[in-house]
Amino acid sequence: MTIRLVAMDLDDTLLRNDWTISPRVVKAIRKAQDQGVKMTIATGRMPISARPYVEQLGVDVPVITYHGAMIQQVLSGDILFRRVIPSALATEIVQDLAKRGVYVQIYLKDRVITAELNDLSYEYARISSVHIEEADLSIVLSREPEGVEKILLMGEEAALDQLAPLLQQCYGEKVHLTKSKPCFLEMTDGSVNKGVALAALADHFGIDRAEVMAIGDSFNDLEMIQYAGLGVAMGNARPEIQEQADIVTVTNEEDGVAEAIERYVLEIG
Repeated sequence: MTIRLVAMDLDDTLLRNDWTISPRVVKAIRKAQDQGVKMTIATGRMPISARPYVEQLGVDVPVITYHGAMIQQVLSGDILFRRVIPSALATEIVQDLAKRGVYVQIYLKDRVITAELNDLSYEYARISSVHIEEADLSIVLSREPEGVEKILLMGEEAALDQLAPLLQQCYGEKVHLTKSKPCFLEMTDGSVNKGVALAALADHFGIDRAEVMAIGDSFNDLEMIQYAGLGVAMGNARPEIQEQADIVTVTNEEDGVAEAIERYVLEIG
């Protein structure tokens, strides 16, 4: 069946290791758009961090951010879909993590806030090109009537892997836990992930599941790769992700996104 909607992860998928998009990838995406294929980004990042890439690619389709907790027309700011971790639950979680000595950031639309800035904060700000605020998280949450899109934990992968099942046991289906990078453990509302958001976006456009292609590399991409009619794992994807994909393309440094679009959307070669 013809592909009508393509969702692409950003980091380690659409982006090269220097956080740029190669000319070949840009060309493939724009050519697909010219042929009427809807191209979107599906990222764990916040909208403001995704915006430069949306502008570069000329994406006019709503973009999936916060691992699926928000679908937003990034350029206009119109929100199609939003699910948050309720403020009371978020407060309980951040207080729990503070007792455990875990570094935490919370996300409120286009704000990212932490209790105390440190080297992890500065590195994250450099990678994502966002400003990180320092504030008492419990006070911030007490003033937030709804909740937060995401809670991010940062640390050594082994420590986060040990912590994840404990958090899942504590909070159960109230939260969804995933990883976009080895040193990131990320929490969203339990009802959302990139697969749920991609299904909502396809339904919005009246596009059948079989007409959707999803491209990603990490655990936070798994649900959308499983949902899509054609699930594509990057050549640099974790082995667990490659095993679940329909096909494996080449790496982000080898223009894997362009390779997949050219072959399965534009049907070149």
